[in-house]
Amino acid sequence: MSHIVGKSAYKSLEDRINRFPQGAPPSETLYKILGILFSEKEASLVAQLPIKPFTVKTASRIWKMDEAAAHKILDELASRAILLDIDHAGTQEYILPPPMAGFFEFSMMRTRGDVNQKLLGELYYQYLNIEEDFVKQLFFSTDTRLGRVFVQEEVLTNDNEVQILDFQRSSHIIKTASHIGISTCYCRHKMQHVGKACDAPTDICMTFNGTASSLIKHKYARQVEVSEGIELLHQAYENNLVQCGENVREGVSFICNCCGCCCEAMVAARKFGMLHPVQTTAFIPKVNEESCNSCGRCVKACPIGAIEKTDAGVTINEDICLGCGVCVRSCFKKSMHLESRKEKIITPVNSVHRVVLMAIEKGTLQNLIFDNQALGSHRAMAAVLSAILRLPPVKQAMASKQLKSVYLERLITKVKI
Repeated sequence: MSHIVGKSAYKSLEDRINRFPQGAPPSETLYKILGILFSEKEASLVAQLPIKPFTVKTASRIWKMDEAAAHKILDELASRAILLDIDHAGTQEYILPPPMAGFFEFSMMRTRGDVNQKLLGELYYQYLNIEEDFVKQLFFSTDTRLGRVFVQEEVLTNDNEVQILDFQRSSHIIKTASHIGISTCYCRHKMQHVGKACDAPTDICMTFNGTASSLIKHKYARQVEVSEGIELLHQAYENNLVQCGENVREGVSFICNCCGCCCEAMVAARKFGMLHPVQTTAFIPKVNEESCNSCGRCVKACPIGAIEKTDAGVTINEDICLGCGVCVRSCFKKSMHLESRKEKIITPVNSVHRVVLMAIEKGTLQNLIFDNQALGSHRAMAAVLSAILRLPPVKQAMASKQLKSVYLERLITKVKI
């Protein structure tokens, strides 16, 4: 590996990143990326930060420096979208997001001159598209998925409308967000720097709520009203982009408008579709064979190649289909419609619930609860334990086994859900 790997600060930062369920496998390319985004001093300091949200006071104690100095460093990191600074009940808290969805993407969500974005884009392409270890870990290391697909609402029938829930609608996420931020699409921006970008819209990446507020503050996103958010959603529909957002019911932090050629989730779905890198919608397309003329529009429109044209007509591979509805929208003959899937899809309640589930499945739950620098955060501890206590018995047993904690085991057995 390059000389930068030998620097303990970057190795410590890599270890810190990998205490979170969405980590980053070590490689020479990763260390080059970290070397661009973090100075050696910053890497050493960030490596010491808690997993859970923390205040300036916590950072100053960990770093053994006065609060003014700690505040200056934290604000500098937040200004580069490495940390997110979020207001919580009047108190400013900071958090180091995972690489994805997180500071990898944020670094390319606007044009900037303080880093070499061409080199960074090339390194991201090498790390994500060539080496693939990161993508495989991101999408396949847990049963609970980071992202889920939203259905294109324009193609829903009256029967579909009765069955779809609010949290399954992109429009509902936009209409109920406290903040809406629009940024450059990281995926297509990255691909521009390696000469592989498509012509899909780029100013269309959506973040919401606290994440959007921080990115807007530091000009990594522009704030928009609900009306423009809805307008951009329809623009995405018209360009056959797939809405892929955070896999939670409440407090969704992002919705990407993904093409099949540049965006990580869709590329992964093309390569490893049977493994379901993102959670599908609750719908599946069906073909009316009597009216279908096998024109092939749906085949071309499908972002992951789940539809093929055969001598017998059009065939949908339901084992890999996302249920996005792009194919239905492309059919001018109205020979396709959406039906409800037979299997029930369970969506985590919120980000804490999702992260706890992913940590349990990955065998790293102890990193969340026994985060050495955050043991005093009773609110964060309570949130994690509350999420555990709402899990099915089998998941609770897994959590208890991982932690090997008498306290947690007794808590789980005594509390009735």
